[in-house]
Amino acid sequence: MSDNTINAALRQMGFDAKTMAGHGFRAMARVILDEVFGFRPDYIEHQLAHAVHDPNSRVYSRTAHLT
Repeated sequence: MSDNTINAALRQMGFDAKTMAGHGFRAMARVILDEVFGFRPDYIEHQLAHAVHDPNSRVYSRTAHLT
């Protein structure tokens, strides 16, 4: 599924491009899975199809805690 598909659905729901974009969902999922549900970061990165090289190289990691 492309970003354009997600973006088109968001526009149909009334969100404008400044409020919400499809690209942000992966980062949002990363934070929610870590901070809300407590999943292990290496599991999350694997699900997002990222190679986990070391704890400091996590893509989409925008969590509030220090890593």
